[in-house]
Amino acid sequence: MEFNKRLMENYWNKLTSEEFWEQAVDATIDIMLILIISWIAVRLGKKFIKKVFLIRIRSPLNHSERRQRTISRLLQSIISYAVYFSAIIAILSRLDIKIAGLLAGAGIVGLAIGFGAQSLVKDVITGFFIIFEDQFGVGDYIKINGAEGTVVEIGLRTTKINGGTGEQFIIPNGSIGEVVNYSVNNSKIFIDLQMTSDADFERAESIIKKYLESLPDVHKELVTVPAFLGVQNVKGTEVTIRIVAETLPQQQYGVARTIRRDVTKLFEENNIPMSHPKMMLYGVKDEGRNE
Repeated sequence: MEFNKRLMENYWNKLTSEEFWEQAVDATIDIMLILIISWIAVRLGKKFIKKVFLIRIRSPLNHSERRQRTISRLLQSIISYAVYFSAIIAILSRLDIKIAGLLAGAGIVGLAIGFGAQSLVKDVITGFFIIFEDQFGVGDYIKINGAEGTVVEIGLRTTKINGGTGEQFIIPNGSIGEVVNYSVNNSKIFIDLQMTSDADFERAESIIKKYLESLPDVHKELVTVPAFLGVQNVKGTEVTIRIVAETLPQQQYGVARTIRRDVTKLFEENNIPMSHPKMMLYGVKDEGRNE
């Protein structure tokens, strides 16, 4: 009891001493300064990296925009980790915690954990090769393991993809298998339209070709003049004609909608009949005749 009483008295004297509170206030101020400086350093570092890569993208040296965005995001993440880790070390040092002993203990624990963290190492190595080989970049539309959408972030450990309906996929890099990248090569789209078999095919072909030749001046996403391939299929009184267009990556859907709309309007203006589904009703009795 006497020992506990003396121990409590020592702690109480220490807590009520002027020297203790002076050290506590000084430590608090120093820690706040460390946190503020770290936050400013991260903000300035990210802005600097973003500005440097923006200049590289706009330069006439033909740097890959998607690759520059990817590396920029990665460097911003690295600078955040580095600065905040340094801030934690500085705060621990200011609190008179021996960093050397702490790191040595962490090294032993890390070695023990390392045997069970092989998947983490695999994620990091795979992430490095994804960035190094430029397999895909930020802004690309890709498909990975059933997840399909736009890449918003590539890290050394995970890749984040935003789906078409708002969902976000977070995929460990080590589990990435087959990747389908829709944003590397130009896109092609086949547009099928239906005409009736009694329509003036030669006149329709002439109107469509003239219209297609005018499209590249209006739609800059077109790589070449869309081609009219002619009759694709004949089924009963329905004739299917096909148009093929080549666009910049992921721009084909808007062009296809425009071509369908405009060709339909041109056919209506030139009295070229298009095929429409018909509904036949059988077994319907005329109630008026039965009365």
